[in-house]
Amino acid sequence: MARPITLFTGQWADLPFEDVCRLASGWGYDGLEIACWGDHLDVWRAAEDDAYVQEKLDLLEKYDLKTWTISNHLTGQAVCDDPIDERHHGILSERIWGDGDAEGVRQRAAEEMKMTARAAQRLGVSTVVGFTGSAIWKYVAMFPPATEEMVAAGYRDFADRWNPILDVFDEVGVRFAHEVHPSEIAYDYWTTVQTLEAIGHREAFGLNWDPSHFVWQDLDPVGFLWDFKDRIYHVDCKDAKRQVGNGRNGRMGSHLPWADPRRGWDFVSTGHGDVPWEASFRMLNTIGYDGPISVEWEDAGMDRLVGAPEALEFVRRLAFDPPSAAFDAAFSTSS
Repeated sequence: MARPITLFTGQWADLPFEDVCRLASGWGYDGLEIACWGDHLDVWRAAEDDAYVQEKLDLLEKYDLKTWTISNHLTGQAVCDDPIDERHHGILSERIWGDGDAEGVRQRAAEEMKMTARAAQRLGVSTVVGFTGSAIWKYVAMFPPATEEMVAAGYRDFADRWNPILDVFDEVGVRFAHEVHPSEIAYDYWTTVQTLEAIGHREAFGLNWDPSHFVWQDLDPVGFLWDFKDRIYHVDCKDAKRQVGNGRNGRMGSHLPWADPRRGWDFVSTGHGDVPWEASFRMLNTIGYDGPISVEWEDAGMDRLVGAPEALEFVRRLAFDPPSAAFDAAFSTSS
């Protein structure tokens, strides 16, 4: 199967794109999952400027890297979110934020996601990873009570806003892989079911499997792969460590910063948490996933220059290919 192992550049967007290429290549990564922020990728330029696209491809080639995926989580978040507030101003470009009018931000974010599909096609990339945002995440605590109709309206809002975006993805032959993640329209098992139903299971919309978000919710990341095997369009390797059980640390995080020991869980470098990685990679083999395995490095307690190469070594060791024949085939007496 020889799946490529890539590095997601989102946590490295403070560095120039060429610096990240140099680092990833030196560590032995096969390619990059390129973030659409910092100077790593401007999707509007990529969709319209041949020279800009060639410049990015030339840099990748210079460092013997490839790309199979680009990611635009930050803009996708604003497509459905309600409320839109200063948190979004902090992650969005001024082009998207504009005057800060909430509906204007959502509309401009939707247009940029369409351009992201076009940019991906021009880069020769078949998958865009990202977030969708959600009009109903604000109801997750269930008080004051939210009616069934209020929740249903959130799924309709998602479908109304994302179907026109997905039309462009279909037009250019690119797929969108939504990262199942708290604060999104699909954040656990059953919301994923409802999200796919809301858009009629159209093929342009699939899933980015990141098991770190399952661990602290007590969800089974391996079973999720099996049940949604036809929708696993991309894989991000990120880990999480539970720190509950002492009667004080809660799963909601208590508004405490990353790496604070009072949190109920934390993101950690791949291989240092509670994700069942070997079972996960075996299941990826079982469902026939042959796309990139992308290391998304997040760990507030470890230097990234230590974590990224260590994570690559860990994934290379465990993400073994399936056998070419069943082990008991050798017992056969037939010729």
